[in-house]
Amino acid sequence: MLHDRTEPVTTTLSETADDDGLVTSTVRRTVLPSGLRVVTEQMAGVRSASIGVWVGVGSADEDETLHGCSHFLEHVLFKGTGSRTALDISVALDAVGGEFNAFTAKEYTCFHARVLDQDLPLAVDVLGDMITDPLITPEDVEAERDVILDEIAMHDDDPEDVVHNLFAAQAFGADTPWGRPIAGTEDSIAALTRDQVAAFHRDHYRPATIVVAVAGNLEHDRVVAMVEESFARNGFLDRVEAPVSRLGGGTLVPVHGGTAQATRPFEQVNLVLGMEGIGRNDPRRFALSILNTALGGGTSSRLFQEVREHRGLAYSVYSFAAHHADTGLVGVSVGCLPAKAEEVLQVVRAELALVARDGITAEELARGQGQLRGGLVLGLEDSGSRMSRLGKSELVHDTLLTMDEVLQHIEDVTVEEVRAVAAEVLTRPEVLAVVGPA
Repeated sequence: MLHDRTEPVTTTLSETADDDGLVTSTVRRTVLPSGLRVVTEQMAGVRSASIGVWVGVGSADEDETLHGCSHFLEHVLFKGTGSRTALDISVALDAVGGEFNAFTAKEYTCFHARVLDQDLPLAVDVLGDMITDPLITPEDVEAERDVILDEIAMHDDDPEDVVHNLFAAQAFGADTPWGRPIAGTEDSIAALTRDQVAAFHRDHYRPATIVVAVAGNLEHDRVVAMVEESFARNGFLDRVEAPVSRLGGGTLVPVHGGTAQATRPFEQVNLVLGMEGIGRNDPRRFALSILNTALGGGTSSRLFQEVREHRGLAYSVYSFAAHHADTGLVGVSVGCLPAKAEEVLQVVRAELALVARDGITAEELARGQGQLRGGLVLGLEDSGSRMSRLGKSELVHDTLLTMDEVLQHIEDVTVEEVRAVAAEVLTRPEVLAVVGPA
């Protein structure tokens, strides 16, 4: 959507001070006329800076002919630009001791780096160069095709990857973007052409779909100036457009019950038992997080105690809650010996039914609140975690909650709210994926 704004708009989103009144964190946001968003958190007392370029496109945006293209493009952007070879890109960050990587998800792709604060201009420039001026040569596409096929083979040798991909395929449909594996398949990757990859970049890597998130020892205005300079290559910022976010609110993605099985020469049986969850902006997500913690979020959880400690049925057992814009999944993942698989399923189903009927106790609520509180605060002690929080909040959430607001939402959850969400979610149609020996 075009608009007529011609000047950047900057807003202070939050400011945090310590007990002595000294500011320890300031979060600011600038929207450029092109729609590109720059969100920063100035952190006191650190010497690092982390940057992430979050692009609002992922595997859920691919049709059948482009399956795996988001992930393929993520790889190819490291292969060189008009001014840097692939080696130049690697050397630039290695020479300053930086950390540099990327990943692709269902709804976004992220390129990220962590460096000393003095080397932030270099990191911004390298990432801006990769995003705006990639070569995407036929030779690089062919070379990276083999790398991705090796990566797919590696995931196919990992029991947990296999069972979770099978679970998603059963839940959403193997022929849908949500049900297909993010990396693609051997056939889909073999079929992708250089022109398709280049067109995907041209169509989806636009300023309006991009959030540049930076956290650490920085000055917001300087970061904005760096971004404006490094992302200006090839007239990338010339288009005037409103920002595009992935807030959801569209057609709900249906989840289908049923059982899917696959045979692999593994020593264990790996299984995932779950059902439809809730979207990521659903206000009940805080209650579901505490429910997830009580069920299988740690060594004191019900499933860990019952499946592993009391019965010795499995070494690994945990629960999860995955939230997306217009859908979600909850489930339990277990790896066990083949002879114990049926008993494991009986125990897991019994625990889920018990919680769906009775909810959790006040003690479990308090323990879950404490576990979430500690995990959140400890997880945000480094600039990389702060950067990720900024990028995802700007791109896929309807607002950026301060840490105090998040903690308050957790503290406000009641036993009754957890019981209500358990009664609704855990009684939905069951999805089961099983992977193991014949």
